[in-house]
Amino acid sequence: MSAMILHWALTAALVMLTLAMACSTVRLIRGPRAQDRVVALDAFYVSGMLLLLVFGIRSGSTLYFEAALVIGLLGFVGTVALAKFLLRGEVIE
Repeated sequence: MSAMILHWALTAALVMLTLAMACSTVRLIRGPRAQDRVVALDAFYVSGMLLLLVFGIRSGSTLYFEAALVIGLLGFVGTVALAKFLLRGEVIE
């Protein structure tokens, strides 16, 4: 019974995270300003990271967790660099 609930919860999480990535993609393409696109990119990589974590829980493989960690680190650095570029016009001082 518990495994069945976990299976359905993971399936629902996969569907919702896929929908979140689709919404982020729409905002990334249509966003009227650069700030909207940066926030959409941030939401996209967070959703992708969580999607990998759900895949890792579902399959029981630790490879997905390591890939999610790398995506999280690179996404954070990318978001900070884009925010600094939009604020000052340069990334490296």
